[in-house]
Amino acid sequence: MHPVKRSSCTSILIGNKATIDGSIIIGRNEDAGPSVPKHFVVYPHQENLENPYFKSKVNNFQMKLPNTRYKYTATPEWTDKEGVFAEDGFNELGVAMSATESVYTNSLALGADPLVPDGIGEEAMITCVLPYIKTARHGVEYLGGLVEKYGTYESNGVLFADQKEAWYMEIVCGHQWVAQRIPDDCYAVVANQVAIQEVDFEDNYNFMFKDDLKEFVLEHHLNPEPDHFNFRLIFGTHSEADEHYNTPRVWWGQQHFSGVTTESATSEELDFVKKPQHLLSIEDAKEYLASHFEKTPYDPLSNSPHAHDFRPISLAKTQESHLLQIRPNLPVDVACIHWLAMGVTAQSVYVPFYLGINQTPLFYQKGKLPYDSESAYWLYKLAGILIDGHYHEFGQLLRDTQTKITAYLANQVQEIDNTAREYSASDKLEEFLTQRSLANAEYAANEYRKMIAKIITESTDFSQLNFQTDLNL
Repeated sequence: MHPVKRSSCTSILIGNKATIDGSIIIGRNEDAGPSVPKHFVVYPHQENLENPYFKSKVNNFQMKLPNTRYKYTATPEWTDKEGVFAEDGFNELGVAMSATESVYTNSLALGADPLVPDGIGEEAMITCVLPYIKTARHGVEYLGGLVEKYGTYESNGVLFADQKEAWYMEIVCGHQWVAQRIPDDCYAVVANQVAIQEVDFEDNYNFMFKDDLKEFVLEHHLNPEPDHFNFRLIFGTHSEADEHYNTPRVWWGQQHFSGVTTESATSEELDFVKKPQHLLSIEDAKEYLASHFEKTPYDPLSNSPHAHDFRPISLAKTQESHLLQIRPNLPVDVACIHWLAMGVTAQSVYVPFYLGINQTPLFYQKGKLPYDSESAYWLYKLAGILIDGHYHEFGQLLRDTQTKITAYLANQVQEIDNTAREYSASDKLEEFLTQRSLANAEYAANEYRKMIAKIITESTDFSQLNFQTDLNL
């Protein structure tokens, strides 16, 4: 079986001095297909008498796993017949991971170190890494070691974070990788292209890399500017697809967060990390991942002749969107929130799930093909499908519903934080966080059910079979 590139996501990482409350935030839209149901689950802590084994269903990749598996959250596919694709989550130590941001490597670099058909890839990364790492930095080292040992079948970006720092890692060839620490006062947005720029091989605090990366590039004559080591220039692509599919999403985020500049939406010189013009909140991160070039000629919902020039950040192929927020000065079970929006981000809403939960709502564990009315994934997808053809009629209803839910959930987070301080026993705290997270999910779902009922009711008169009837007949 030969792996294929399956996702085309958008990612965001924000340092703790760039946020309004000192949070570290990483997140991503998982974009793969218009109808690919996702589940949200908690995998419990396990101690195994014998080392477990992972065998991929995407290719022939397999490896022994450590004896101890930490508890972790994840959003796997509805079926593992074609692979797990667990994608994102926290482990019990408060380490966050999102994998992967698909990137593209140039043919010269791939010729020097080809991709490995039976190497590790997106499908396996969360399952084989997140339950076994103790810090974000450890996560980079751990995954880097797996890539060096087994190779990879695709080029990818991977996000890590903990209570101290956030890292962005890029795996670009069969065995080559580099990672950069996001400066505390900066953010980064990434969109399907090699993003990391200048690498400082003397700065082990802010950069990690394969030990012989520099020698590999020199040996294979890959660097067009030998006086610098620009990772993006050496390994990335510079195609027309980059300018219309990838770069505009980065440009939009930077224009939004750092202020309007004269830079072109198709510029290939955009910075990897930027300082925001004001401190960012979790709401800013949500708005970015839900955005589609609003208030510009590039918005696909507009009537502009340029409405489809660029690929938007939120689009119909999003399976789920997640933001992994790590807040300061709180116990880890309370500090870490897994914000999850099922389906298309622009048409969905982020629900907060605390790290301390021991289970997820049952309707988040359901959903398959075809449509399943008891599934959280399909609930939010249904709302988007009903609205798609009638944004003029129902766009405001959607926005009002999202605003109402978002405000309510923000208030609930404050209440939960305050009440959680009263629980010292871990089992009581776990039960409290679980029940309140489940209640938040049910509240959001009920509001969407009300909205859907209203849309269906008011749509009954939209039929093409309509005819103006004489009231006297």
